[in-house]
Amino acid sequence: MAPHDAVHGWDEDTTAEAYDAFTREFPMYSATSRELARRAHLADSRLVLDLCGGAGATAKPILELAPATARVISLDNAAAMQRVGRRTLDDPRLTWVTAAAEDLDRHAPAADVDAVVCNSAIWKTDIPRVFTAVHTVLRPGGRFVFNIGGGFAGVRHDDEKSAHTGPSLNRLIHDVAARDYGYTPPPTRPAAPKLPLEAVSAHLSAAGLVLVDAEVIAQHGSVAEKRAWLSIPVFARPDGDFTHAQRMDILAKAYALTTPDAPTVTSWLTVVAQRPK
Repeated sequence: MAPHDAVHGWDEDTTAEAYDAFTREFPMYSATSRELARRAHLADSRLVLDLCGGAGATAKPILELAPATARVISLDNAAAMQRVGRRTLDDPRLTWVTAAAEDLDRHAPAADVDAVVCNSAIWKTDIPRVFTAVHTVLRPGGRFVFNIGGGFAGVRHDDEKSAHTGPSLNRLIHDVAARDYGYTPPPTRPAAPKLPLEAVSAHLSAAGLVLVDAEVIAQHGSVAEKRAWLSIPVFARPDGDFTHAQRMDILAKAYALTTPDAPTVTSWLTVVAQRPK
């Protein structure tokens, strides 16, 4: 079963506003978006598709790196996220399309897109359908660039391996929830990665796309950034029958047990694929 933030809650104003505020205050999404846009080789692009684009955190660096004459389509199925994006990112080159990722080929011309970029969201789509649709819209030689969280891909950057010096904020959240709310944390046995590179490669090949590069990237942040991220309703923990107010109470108590400026590291598997020329 996918985590509760995979589908539910994205098309809600409270989540959209909190998510947009987070992207403005903290660098996580802007940094990963810029990294993906850089790998998409946009210097000569004419049309770029920002897949699962949310409120525009990835569209912004795409617009900055693409030529002034390029057009960008930001496609997402959460209208609330796009309402925020339209208000905060006003650029005549950008078109907002409210649609499912699996239907992207209905909203972009076939074999005419220079690059498709997807930040932090490919894991919650129907991978075979999306990859096939990406192949349909990409021009020959066009790039498909996306990332997958380290936990889903089963990878850890060396920086993350050496960064852990105490219990994580997530672990403390579970401890506080158990102490104050009788919460029973899930088993801690390691789960098999849901989307390892081997599976990604197989899906790309089946869709007619070629794997060009794959690299594990470290994203550096702080416990304060992690707290802000977990304050977004769709990301709030723990799972289960809690109100948002209860989750925020648990988060505040857990955060009080941490050092706010302590460094954190998250790992991302960054993938570059291409439609053959």
